[in-house]
Amino acid sequence: MKLLFEISKDGHGCDLLPALDVPEVTLPGNMRRGIPLPLPQLSEIELSRHYTRLMKRTFGVNSGFYPLGSCTMKYNPRINEDMAALPGFCDIHPLQPEHTVQGCMEVLSETEKALCEITGMDAVSFQPAAGAHGELLGVLLIKAYHESRGDAKRTKIIIPDAAHGTNPASAVMGGFTVVNIPSGPEGCVDVEKLREVAGEDTAGLMLTNPNTLGLFDKNILEITKIIHNAGGLNYYDGANLNPVMGIVRPGDMGFDVVHLNIHKTFSTPHGGGGPGSGPVGCKAILRDFLPVYQVAEKNGTYTFSDPPETIGSVKAFYGHFLVVVKALTYIRTLGAEGLRCAATHAVLNANYMRKKLSEYYDMATEGLCMHEFVITLRQVKEKTGVTALDVAKTLLENGIHPPTMYFPLIVPEALMVEPTETESKETMDEAIEVFRKIYDEIQTAPERLHEMPLTTPIRRPDEVGAARNPRLKYSEE
Repeated sequence: MKLLFEISKDGHGCDLLPALDVPEVTLPGNMRRGIPLPLPQLSEIELSRHYTRLMKRTFGVNSGFYPLGSCTMKYNPRINEDMAALPGFCDIHPLQPEHTVQGCMEVLSETEKALCEITGMDAVSFQPAAGAHGELLGVLLIKAYHESRGDAKRTKIIIPDAAHGTNPASAVMGGFTVVNIPSGPEGCVDVEKLREVAGEDTAGLMLTNPNTLGLFDKNILEITKIIHNAGGLNYYDGANLNPVMGIVRPGDMGFDVVHLNIHKTFSTPHGGGGPGSGPVGCKAILRDFLPVYQVAEKNGTYTFSDPPETIGSVKAFYGHFLVVVKALTYIRTLGAEGLRCAATHAVLNANYMRKKLSEYYDMATEGLCMHEFVITLRQVKEKTGVTALDVAKTLLENGIHPPTMYFPLIVPEALMVEPTETESKETMDEAIEVFRKIYDEIQTAPERLHEMPLTTPIRRPDEVGAARNPRLKYSEE
């Protein structure tokens, strides 16, 4: 597909500006460009057709089944967008006087209350731009807590081998050394290994529960107790909150700080790099270290205040406010019972697909899963040469967005499937049938899968080349 610059033709345009009715002013020569600005020239219909072609190439949850694991690519209700488009929310400026944005501040306050109730935390900051950014803030809060107590020896963060890859990166960026612990035979934290490494140098533990294998750790209370007994704090990666929201709270599991991907769990669209929002909630012991611009309410009036020992800002102003509006709309629309229903249906759908697909594919773990499950194609690759990538490309050929590939790293040839609660049984049955057909083709004509997809706009790009030698800008040459 050609770029706008490539279909541009001199003399084409779609501007209908009135005649100049004010004196013309030209810039001094030293302030002018040396060469003309290379903007594309197109007619209105050329422009319209270009973006229509782009739209037709875009695949999202409105296009078809999108079982991207760990990312909760659920349907995003239109009412969320309607609320975020209200002028009183979208036509404001962060530097307006507080008395002119009381409604917006009430949204922040009410969302904070709702998220505290859902997570079992005592306070929330909305500044982080997304999940990984929230991780970093959580790590910095842990660091500030230990420093305030003069406990400089706590330099290590413990992270399981099944963690999201951003966890160790966030810990290192926060100035900590990462201690990796293996998973046990059942796919959860090896408790005895955790006991061995937890000690006086432990600043905290970073953990998601359910984990990236889709398993809820039955030892979670023992795990968080081990860290607390060692003097550390527990950080909850909220990427997998979807199957437990309204049912069990991180705060009740023993966690002291949590980030939430409200652009995932609470239904804001987040594909293609944004928008995102990664609020961080914490227990009272960490409240004083939160970033600036915390909302306080007194006698019906809302004001911003800075916590007494704040770590400062991690982002400009109040974070991505309109994402918060969408999240509050989702929470208010569903209510407490609706959130629980969403969580239970996420678990039901995942287990339904897991059970059906286990007739054809090997699962990474045994027993029930939560909101997602992991298929391993290790034996398939050994016997036929077909890889997880081949299966993913074949799913594209069949009109299904592939699940997450090659994650978690502890599972060879992994495909992580998350149907989410918003998919119907009929849609899942159609997807299961596609997986079955692919399985049959692996047995009869495995070499054909190496060529997939055949009919998509882009077939098999050189992914290694694209990663190592990206073309990030258009060159007229």
